[in-house]
Amino acid sequence: MALIPVGETGPRLHRAARLEDAVHEVVERRLVKRGWEPSIIAYAGYGTTEWVRVMARVLLSRPAPKTGWLARRASSSKPKSVRGWRSFATVSQMNAPVTITAGGVRHEAVGDRGGFVDAVVPASLQPGWQTVTIQSGDGEPVEAPVQIIDPAVTFGIVSDIDDTVMVTALPRPMLAAWNTFVLDEHARASVPGMAVLYERLRTAHPGAPVFYLSTGAWNVAPALNRFLRRHLYPVGPLLLTDWGPTKDRWFRSGPEHKRLTLERLSQEFPRVRWLLIGDDGQHDQEIYAEFASKHPDNVAAVAIRRLSPAQAVLAGTLPSLPESDTSVVSARFGRKWLGAPDGAGLSQLLTEADLL
Repeated sequence: MALIPVGETGPRLHRAARLEDAVHEVVERRLVKRGWEPSIIAYAGYGTTEWVRVMARVLLSRPAPKTGWLARRASSSKPKSVRGWRSFATVSQMNAPVTITAGGVRHEAVGDRGGFVDAVVPASLQPGWQTVTIQSGDGEPVEAPVQIIDPAVTFGIVSDIDDTVMVTALPRPMLAAWNTFVLDEHARASVPGMAVLYERLRTAHPGAPVFYLSTGAWNVAPALNRFLRRHLYPVGPLLLTDWGPTKDRWFRSGPEHKRLTLERLSQEFPRVRWLLIGDDGQHDQEIYAEFASKHPDNVAAVAIRRLSPAQAVLAGTLPSLPESDTSVVSARFGRKWLGAPDGAGLSQLLTEADLL
């Protein structure tokens, strides 16, 4: 069996990370004494016919009640209001060892400080949606879906989430906090026309993967998946980031996460040309322009959802596209740098650009 260590090692941790780890160790030790057990949240992964990227998180969970009114209450099918803060009220298992079984072969992996497992393992799987299993200790294996991309596929979609497919008004700090921690997830609205646009793109490009790239934390992945299913967006892997301090800073850099992820996708799928979809409320234009300038052969087009004037004012100052990047993008892509306020407008522009 191959060992795939993914824990964070190297230079001395930032003091915020050391403090976080110290508190976490105390809480984890007490919960284990109370009988809490490791449980796995599996995220959708992806790969090729030769390898697969498996992503999951190991949490500590209270043992489920087996009898009595608590068990009946836990198994009730009555819909419940789900507040955003509940996604962050979790305790992960630090440096958790897991066993990944992909294509009938077992591999050992280790999670990081936050319990997040991100491992690339060799596997011979057929194109399409397949299943791998992840197991923690003697616990029950948990199935994780993985999208195996056909080697013949040359078109893919990378989409932002906040204010691109879901209305969140993220640049406004107070409202962003309300939307993330307080608002019932069922109250979140979809950007008009975007789900229809994505489905049309999938129909026009059979087998094309859809990656949802966001600066959001992995804590909200289950809620995001429910939102995407509820509003009929195509199924695709989420590419999120972690919550809290890193090895060298207080908080992770969202823009850097997007830049590194795009670079990784260009290396993993060098033959794929990506349609990059985002909005002009954060840094998407700047990040996409940089990537298009560096990897022009990997970009089919850039589609930007334009905020309305009222949304732009409420969102605050919008990041401007650097003049040098604007000239490079205009010269190389011309009409394939697109902008519209909703999915219907982008659909028309993509049709004119021969991508629909």
